[in-house]
Amino acid sequence: MDDATAILKNSRTVAVVGLSDKPERPSFQVAEYLMANGYAIIPVNPNIASWKGIKAYASLSEVREKVDVVDIFRKSGDVSPIVDDAIAIKANAVWMQLGIVNEAAAAKARAAGIAVVMDRCMRIEHMKMGKNR
Repeated sequence: MDDATAILKNSRTVAVVGLSDKPERPSFQVAEYLMANGYAIIPVNPNIASWKGIKAYASLSEVREKVDVVDIFRKSGDVSPIVDDAIAIKANAVWMQLGIVNEAAAAKARAAGIAVVMDRCMRIEHMKMGKNR
């Protein structure tokens, strides 16, 4: 089982960093799909107060719930401080969405014992599993 599959099968709570409140945005669509498939979503975006009635947090450091996966919808250059926060909150995994690659941040996360997936979409990978999580 690869890291992506293991993360999807063993996770329940996903903090979506950069989650938009605009339905046409990929972050909204992926989070909506994940929620419909049993994952708890924690919105992280300083520009929104809530997403689908769920309180949004300005940063990961404000989240007090246990986070299994930090799903990142930010530019590759913005990933390092998010990974620092993921390490600080003891997340189990960091997932960088399609087009997002930051090798230095990934190495830092892995050194802290956090699983890393880069340049892949949680929704697409979950759909490939046939909803067998």
